[in-house]
Amino acid sequence: MTSGPIIYIDADACPVKDEVYRVADRYRLKVFVVSNTWINTPRAAFIEQVVVDEGPDVADDWIAERAGPGDVVVTSDIPLADRCLKAGAQALKSNGQPFTPDSIGSALAGRMVGEHLRSMGVATSGPPPFGPADRSRFLQALDQAVVRAKRVIR
Repeated sequence: MTSGPIIYIDADACPVKDEVYRVADRYRLKVFVVSNTWINTPRAAFIEQVVVDEGPDVADDWIAERAGPGDVVVTSDIPLADRCLKAGAQALKSNGQPFTPDSIGSALAGRMVGEHLRSMGVATSGPPPFGPADRSRFLQALDQAVVRAKRVIR
């Protein structure tokens, strides 16, 4: 493995772990698979599983404390994405949509509105079903993020 960007996966509900492993293997990058429970991961030198203690945001805290410029974080957690962007890392949703400094504010606001509506008993819809097109978009977005990250590392 060469020095370069690190990919962090917020892994508990991530549907694109295998895609991350393929891209990381191609670019020879380190991957941390961070979760609250044990997850079956391939035995490869570039993949390290990290099982953190149970509790709210423990996995998020572990990632946010380590991710920095040139790194890529795969997460659907908006507050974690915000923390990682502020640290200089890139953040991608599993459908390939990047979180950006320009979009994170509205994402956080939308999350707060959703939480408020749910606290009032209003039924809200979850994310749309994850499909093959999402997987394809994610692979393309991750590849682009790694290329950008490699430019930061140099």
